[in-house]
Amino acid sequence: MNRLYRNLFIAFMVVPAFVILTGTVLYPFFYNVVLSFSNMNLRHLKDWHLVGLRQYAKVFTEPTQPNFYVIFVKTIIWTAANVFFHVVLGVFLALLLNQKIRGRSVYRTLLILPWAIPQYIVALTWRGMFNYEYGSINLIITRYLNLPAVEWLKSPTEAFLACILTNVWLGFPFMMVVALGALQSIPHELYEAADIDGASWFRKLKNITLPLIRPVMIPAITLGIVWTFNNLNIVWLVSNAGEPSDQTHILVSFVYKAAFSLYRYGYAAALSMIIFAILLVFSVAFMKKTRATEGAY
Repeated sequence: MNRLYRNLFIAFMVVPAFVILTGTVLYPFFYNVVLSFSNMNLRHLKDWHLVGLRQYAKVFTEPTQPNFYVIFVKTIIWTAANVFFHVVLGVFLALLLNQKIRGRSVYRTLLILPWAIPQYIVALTWRGMFNYEYGSINLIITRYLNLPAVEWLKSPTEAFLACILTNVWLGFPFMMVVALGALQSIPHELYEAADIDGASWFRKLKNITLPLIRPVMIPAITLGIVWTFNNLNIVWLVSNAGEPSDQTHILVSFVYKAAFSLYRYGYAAALSMIIFAILLVFSVAFMKKTRATEGAY
């Protein structure tokens, strides 16, 4: 009888969570799968029907400007550049903050602020900073560096670079916090033994620090890649919906435009499923290749 009550209690606690999960994750996901095989758009909003793989074929073959392959390459560049600087800056600052320096708690608080501020506020603030005439970035470039002002948001290359700079500033605190937590878990006895052996700072970094923070950093890097690949807010708000002329889109922002600006719901659903497949395959392969689930010792 006690076992029956325990099972009923477990079911009572699990069912609400399962209902919420079904309503917010599972149902939208499978509904999106169905839409990806349909012709649903603004003209076929209520009378849509299944059309097989036609929408998937359009993603790869439709001669739009920019097309899927151009946007995909930009998405790879966007993700690689952001994650690289997130990890490098995050680990570097974590190494500094792990030292015994005065005001360390103050520095930690200040450096984590970019991550704590809502993304849309960060994006709109940086968009104002990139303003050609009144933005603070151009004021610094012209007044202190004696260089000509840059039209950040009117040229595809500069606008894309502006998005990357914004997201780098926004994303490095996460990697810093993760790396700092990993650094503080390393036994000090290892460094003491290395000091006795006369190891240099670089050898301690190479043979002790990096191998021991690796099991923590690899999952964090995987999450960072997925988050950055799917980061709609920065590109959409900083570049003003992919401007100029849709040249600063990444895949997820193009999905958003296809769905909510062009009302091509079936096409957007198919493209979103392709993004999901890309990230799923990459995440599994990356975690397996880096052996992220193995212990450090």
